[in-house]
Amino acid sequence: MTTQPTPLASSGVAARPTVTSDTVVVFDDVHLAFDTKVILNGVTFTLDRGHTKIILGASGSGKSTILKLLLGLLKPDAGEIWINGRRTDAMSELELMTVRADLGMVFQEGALFDSLSVAENVGYRLYEESRLPLDEVRTRVKEVLGFIGLSEFIDRHPSELSGGQRRRVAIARAMAAKPKILLYDEATTGLDPITAITVDEEIIKMRDLENVSSIVVTHQLRDAFFIATQEAVRDSSGNVRVSPADEQKRDEAEFLMLREGTVAFEGNAAELRASKDPYLRTFLS
Repeated sequence: MTTQPTPLASSGVAARPTVTSDTVVVFDDVHLAFDTKVILNGVTFTLDRGHTKIILGASGSGKSTILKLLLGLLKPDAGEIWINGRRTDAMSELELMTVRADLGMVFQEGALFDSLSVAENVGYRLYEESRLPLDEVRTRVKEVLGFIGLSEFIDRHPSELSGGQRRRVAIARAMAAKPKILLYDEATTGLDPITAITVDEEIIKMRDLENVSSIVVTHQLRDAFFIATQEAVRDSSGNVRVSPADEQKRDEAEFLMLREGTVAFEGNAAELRASKDPYLRTFLS
């Protein structure tokens, strides 16, 4: 980051986030309420470049709200939000456009345009928001579809794809503009376990082969632990495989467990599994 967040007068005894030159996202003592309903109550965390933050919690705990705050769709009542060294919670809509250029979003259910082809869906942001020539957009679309193994579907429509293929196309659309931060909102919801793993592997490949920082919101523990404990590597022949990660790589994926708008746990997969906290044990059982 180019600038560290400054201390908050309202922070009280809240722990300050640890910020380094590799930190790309900072939530610093963030609060949000709708009328009398508290959604987030002093949430603090950071995300480093090329790392993963997996956000867990019961329905209504504030998971998806964090993504909306990152995108600037909501403003916090108190606290600071920093993305790539820029404080975003006080930005205007025009200023936020420059921040969003480095954010990609994969929505629940994929949210593809049914009337557009796969190529048009993947290249939508480039067609609408860039000045790239059409042939360069097409080249980029082919590149990202090749990365996720769906090149042969480039001219089909979403209705001709399986559920897992549609989610992978959604990931391709999110990565087409080459963002360095990807946000995933329940990307595997509704998919069978085998299909969900193919989507999880794309999330892992984006992180490990493209050095993309990831925030993954999910209630699927199977997917959460798979993403946290696997890594993607490319061999000398260019083939990619996903296999168990080494200890250092596993430590780069952190879990953030929310409980009624507060952080109930933050740590790696091994620490989460070892926790004796009754709430965490109930959630994990």
